[in-house]
Amino acid sequence: MFSKGSISGLTLFSLLLLACFVAPAANAAPIIVGTCKSGVQFATIQAAVNAAPSGATVDVCPNTYPEQVSITKGLKLLAVQSGTSDAPVVVPPAGGIAQNGSDIFGNPVAAQIFVASTSGAVTIKGITVDATGNNLVGCAAPTLEGIYFQNTSGTISDNAARNQYQTDFADYGGCQNGLAINVESLTNAATVTVSDNSVRAYQKNGITATGAATGTGAPGPHVTISGNNIVGLAATSMNWPLSGAAENGIQIGFGASGTVSDNIVNDNIWGQDQFGDTGDAASGILVFASEGISITSNYVGSAQFPIVTESDVADGYGVADNTTITSNKVSGTQLYDAIDLCSNHNTARSNMLYGSAESGVHLDDTCGGTGNNNTVTSNTINEACAGILTGTGTTGNSVSPDTFFNVINTTQSGDTCSAPPTGAKAGTQRRAALRPAPYNPMKRR
Repeated sequence: MFSKGSISGLTLFSLLLLACFVAPAANAAPIIVGTCKSGVQFATIQAAVNAAPSGATVDVCPNTYPEQVSITKGLKLLAVQSGTSDAPVVVPPAGGIAQNGSDIFGNPVAAQIFVASTSGAVTIKGITVDATGNNLVGCAAPTLEGIYFQNTSGTISDNAARNQYQTDFADYGGCQNGLAINVESLTNAATVTVSDNSVRAYQKNGITATGAATGTGAPGPHVTISGNNIVGLAATSMNWPLSGAAENGIQIGFGASGTVSDNIVNDNIWGQDQFGDTGDAASGILVFASEGISITSNYVGSAQFPIVTESDVADGYGVADNTTITSNKVSGTQLYDAIDLCSNHNTARSNMLYGSAESGVHLDDTCGGTGNNNTVTSNTINEACAGILTGTGTTGNSVSPDTFFNVINTTQSGDTCSAPPTGAKAGTQRRAALRPAPYNPMKRR
């Protein structure tokens, strides 16, 4: 047995030995991209990331960085201010953006910042990614992405992601390409916070979270999407009507889970869409084949479908049931419904819906056995051709009390208003199964 004194001596020796190993790490010089701070300085972000040990912090000075960055270890990539400058901007290299990896389904990806960590969480904070001049052309090009997290937990906050659209965007209308921020997980249940980012001018999606199709047993990511400002290209830009895609401001789909709160989402329009055609529309917030999502206190403006839940059992992707949609503000809905529930067992409560082209809330039966057992209550609906539109044959719905102003019919049975919305571009009635078009990586293979 050790005596009391020997234990004290052993403890002291252990502490001194530990200090020998800890002190150098604690006193390691900061890793700096640029020359705005003292430390170990690198000219490029990639060089600094390569040199940094797992768990390190890489400070990025204000400057323009023409490169694509790949991160395969846990670390923090943080912008730092220098004097009055506070804008490190990642732009395409001189030859344009090239494929630098594949997504979880094997599709080629050309990402400005590609994150696939094998040793811990990753934080990206305060960085601008701007894809202007990416030189990607044609619908078969790799998927253009701003910040891409693959099977990695972490935080994406206070960044700016912009201009993730193809160079020949105006010539290839409808290409399902261009994601500003994308989170995908197939091999682990990654947890990612996407908060307080400025996202604008994307070709397909602003913020996307994707897992495998429901029922595969593979875990999807759990995302917290909050406080972001998201602005689509809208119908009036990029030489409409010869260009564009069916944009989605926020999409959670294919088994991903999480919450969407306190975001501002504007101008998501499929420019070539018109009332009565057979094309797919754009959405502000889309839940596609993911269950139990919470959508709370967002503002969504100028979208063809501002908030949508969409099941797709026929194609094997799964259901979008048990979504809670509360305290959101929606305005300026173009062509269709402010809240479209094309799934079951959802709750739409205390939302304020202004200026809906068709209904304020649609209990939609066109996704195959959908529109049932929903609760629609305490919503304020001002200006719509139908306050609540209830699909023919739907059951188990509770649709009161709600408050209506300037609504032609407070409630109406069917999946379309009795007349086209005022200002509809063409057609006499909406097709039976018009729904938003999700970004679907499984169809890019």
